[in-house]
Amino acid sequence: MAEAHQAVGFEFTVRPDGVDVRLCREVVKNIYLSGVTAWKKRAIKFKNGVLAGVYPASPSSWLIAVIAMMSSLYSHIDPSLGMIEVIKETFPLKSYMTVQTRAVFSAILFATGLWLFLIVLLRYTLKVLLSYHGWIFESHGKMSTSTKAWLSLVKMFSGRRPLLYSFQASLPRLPVPSVEDTVQRYLESVRPLLDDDKYKEKETLANEFMDSQAAQLQRYLLLKSWWSTNYVSDWWEEYIYLRGRSPIMVNSNFYVMDLLYITPTHRQAARAGNVVHAMLQYRRKLERGEHAPLRALGTVPMCSTQMERMFNTTRLPGIETDVVQHLNDRKHLVVYHRGRFFMLWLYTGGRHLLPSELEMQFQRILSDTSKHQPGELKLASLTAGNRVPWARARQQFFGNGVNKVSLDAVESAAFFLALDDEPQGYDPSKERSLDSYAKSLLHGKCYDRWFDKSFTLISYPNGKMGVNTEHSWADAPIIGHMWEYVLATDCFHLGYTEEGHCKGDVNKGLPFPTRLKWDLSKECQDVTEASYLLAKQIADDVDFYGCLFNDFGKGLIKKCRTSPDAFIQMALQLAQFRDQKVFCLTYESSMTRMFRDGRTETVRSCTAEAVAFVRAMEDPTATVTVRLGLFKKAAEKHQHMYRLAMTGAGIDRHLFCLYIVSKYYGVNSPFLKQVLSEPWKLSTSQTPQQQLNLVDINKFPKYVSAGGGFGPVADDGYGVSYIIVGENLVTFHISCKFSCPHTVNRALQFMTMNAFSNKNNLYVCRTRTGLAGTSRTQCSTSKLFSPLKMKKRVHFMRLKSNPA
Repeated sequence: MAEAHQAVGFEFTVRPDGVDVRLCREVVKNIYLSGVTAWKKRAIKFKNGVLAGVYPASPSSWLIAVIAMMSSLYSHIDPSLGMIEVIKETFPLKSYMTVQTRAVFSAILFATGLWLFLIVLLRYTLKVLLSYHGWIFESHGKMSTSTKAWLSLVKMFSGRRPLLYSFQASLPRLPVPSVEDTVQRYLESVRPLLDDDKYKEKETLANEFMDSQAAQLQRYLLLKSWWSTNYVSDWWEEYIYLRGRSPIMVNSNFYVMDLLYITPTHRQAARAGNVVHAMLQYRRKLERGEHAPLRALGTVPMCSTQMERMFNTTRLPGIETDVVQHLNDRKHLVVYHRGRFFMLWLYTGGRHLLPSELEMQFQRILSDTSKHQPGELKLASLTAGNRVPWARARQQFFGNGVNKVSLDAVESAAFFLALDDEPQGYDPSKERSLDSYAKSLLHGKCYDRWFDKSFTLISYPNGKMGVNTEHSWADAPIIGHMWEYVLATDCFHLGYTEEGHCKGDVNKGLPFPTRLKWDLSKECQDVTEASYLLAKQIADDVDFYGCLFNDFGKGLIKKCRTSPDAFIQMALQLAQFRDQKVFCLTYESSMTRMFRDGRTETVRSCTAEAVAFVRAMEDPTATVTVRLGLFKKAAEKHQHMYRLAMTGAGIDRHLFCLYIVSKYYGVNSPFLKQVLSEPWKLSTSQTPQQQLNLVDINKFPKYVSAGGGFGPVADDGYGVSYIIVGENLVTFHISCKFSCPHTVNRALQFMTMNAFSNKNNLYVCRTRTGLAGTSRTQCSTSKLFSPLKMKKRVHFMRLKSNPA
């Protein structure tokens, strides 16, 4: 009962001779230090808020402006052209001030006004400069003189040492493309997928839409773009994510993996201690805005809005729509282990718990032998099932009493930690290890992840970690940014002792983690069980494959003067066609974070040029020269489409918003309805890496992550996530469904063909290099990549071949 004794910090006793009040000195000390820490946080946030608010100027520049103005007045020079005199005469309290005092105050007010005007001018100048995107369309490594001049101006107006949110007010708004351009690009994207008759029908619908409805809907959309900071993002979050009533597990949430080859320690509690401490460090810098903003070319800033809701955030279920709840400064963590929920305080004495202290607390949870309460084991499966039953159960069973207190603790936690009891991670000696690891991160046992939290950190007994992320609040690059920081801090800054424990002293006087109490009725348990059975059915239907492709990587692809992303997308098109014998609508995610509040846009990778290239690859009579020419055209077209998407000239977000406007105003548009109902049978995404450049992966090639993945978007399609790691590794995460006869048992064949087509494409590219005479030293090695002579070094992992 030591922890119970320590918890008694206040005693109040009524006696015949009076009232006896006793306070624990340690409790009073902690309360005092917590208050001091809270005020320090407010002061730092206020300071950084001011710095970001006046950026690209600084508070010191205001002082310079005031001193310069006062100096000019004492020199009998009036740079205000009489404005200071006007302010002095109209000053509201002039009867209480001397003439000299009014002159000083008037000069300060004028200098402040001039300073603020210059800040606004600098911001709008920077916004105009950042609205230029011609540099994106220039060839890589061939920057024009005008772009160099533009880049110099951006650097000049960007100021020095910006904070995370310093550029937010200077970012341009996402432009609304013309309807004519969007519809034309849409028709161009579906032409290779349709026969002549179906294309003619589609074209007729598009023309009817353009003639009768497009102009009216576009006007409303333009009005919204002028009124809001981003005409897409709020609707995208609400209608694509929050209004979905189906389970978010597998269908929406995604996962991120740990280091692929390295496990810093095999002690579960120690690894969790370091990682959680690194996350708290990241959160502190995030709350203070001290992270450097991401910048393309090291100069062009990206929007940082999505990062605000990384911690202290939960998706709350509703009957019609969910709500994202974000709180400030949460000081506790909720941990799940073997069916039990624990609340763990992350602060003591006004500071974060040290890694060694966190390790001790996690070990206490791991060593706890208490049993779970009735209904507690599978409680989290409520977040894995349909949203409406969860919303009703939340209202009915968690509206008061201990259930409300415990649920509030979960939903208000900084994040959720699951201490699993089955080891996971990539093991080259185990054929199915990567797939099992991916499925564990994606859905686990369906009841050991709180899928509504912004993210669930998952810890395994062999020291491996991972993250399951709810998708509505942000996209993959955001959680990837945090994960890069955490892994680098864990391995290169915090470290471990020789025995694998966290470094630092252990304070054994910390109170034990608190068990959350639940009073779950039989009816509530029935709802939980129903959600679990549905979630388990979804999880069991997911067929997953992981692939580590190390025959070549980004380095060799770039020598072919081809974008690595375009190269892989063309390979995926070839693999898809060989697998399904037809072409399909293909989704690739692109970011629009060069605009304020930007999120993503769709790149339609299955272009007419890509189809022509694939058909040439399947035509045995096609020559290498013909294949190469078609490949280059397809890759260039893909890059052009990607650049259009990045610069706000994509297809799908514009059509999506036009559809939402049509629904608001009761306009029935067969064209928009048909566009929005088309399935994405091949959904792809590239995971970014090295956003922070904290680790030199050329020097430390083993300290790389395998990226992450997601479930299939269509029931009869594939989900493909890939990450280009360094110069010589590409990892793929492939998902499909057992229930589909067209994809079940064929994902391995899909990936085999993908790897083969990569090599075959490279063979074509390298052969062209030699034929052109631009790199004859490489031509002699092109035979190494002949399809007949290649040694397969790709590792394929299969979890199971039969849904039974």
